[in-house]
Amino acid sequence: MKESSLEFFSEDIEFHLNDPLAVKEWVQKSILNEQLSPGDLNFIFCSDKYLLKINQDYLNHDYYTDIITFDYRDGNVISGDLFISIDRVKENAKNSSLDFQSEIHRVIIHGVLHIMGYNDKTPEEESIIRSKEDFYLSL
Repeated sequence: MKESSLEFFSEDIEFHLNDPLAVKEWVQKSILNEQLSPGDLNFIFCSDKYLLKINQDYLNHDYYTDIITFDYRDGNVISGDLFISIDRVKENAKNSSLDFQSEIHRVIIHGVLHIMGYNDKTPEEESIIRSKEDFYLSL
């Protein structure tokens, strides 16, 4: 069986997670808890401008967002690219009176949950994904 790979990159900004090894272990445990297998996940930290361009070019959306996920899931193996705007995460944290670390972890698990098959298009779906976020943030 192929080993999973969780990697962290920066595009157009300088950013490093405080404890990347702990985040990798946490993400892997979260995936395993859903009865799924971790595959290759790339977390790419970037600016608002960089993520807006991805949103425009690939999704035909013309607005800022905190995360865009590209899902490469293969059966039960969770793989994908997750682009995260550090500008947006900072703004979200400020607006909800949270510290940056809590917000970056929320955005990370939110993206992983999307690749695991959870959506947030309807109020019911949003309620489910939020409760999953809260559960995994408490681990």
